[in-house]
Amino acid sequence: MSRKSKGINAERELIHMFNNNDWMSIRVAGSGSSHYPSPDILAGNIKRKLAIECKSIKSKTKYLTNEEVEQLKLFSRLFGAEPWIGIRFNNEKWYFLSIDDIEITKKNYYSISLDLAKKKGLLFEELINF
Repeated sequence: MSRKSKGINAERELIHMFNNNDWMSIRVAGSGSSHYPSPDILAGNIKRKLAIECKSIKSKTKYLTNEEVEQLKLFSRLFGAEPWIGIRFNNEKWYFLSIDDIEITKKNYYSISLDLAKKKGLLFEELINF
């Protein structure tokens, strides 16, 4: 399975999780390849709107560029949504992190390790009931 297919499948899994819990959600096709900032998933209910950048990885650490994070922040601010990074490591549950909880490396990348996700991240059930 290609990396792109793996990412799409992970996003679809998350869509089903939201929709099966009385939230509405959509996958934003072409996110990451558009000239305009756009998250991978928009999810919401009567009380909250979430803009989620999704990552599904094999390794124990994921690095995000400053541009990826800044685009999520910009979209979220203009759309009126909460920005979240959703990450699923192989054989693990989904974890959701606030941008403020992600570590910044010396080379100005954002770093999410499995340990950090477990310490600071919210599980899906916690996110939707936050």
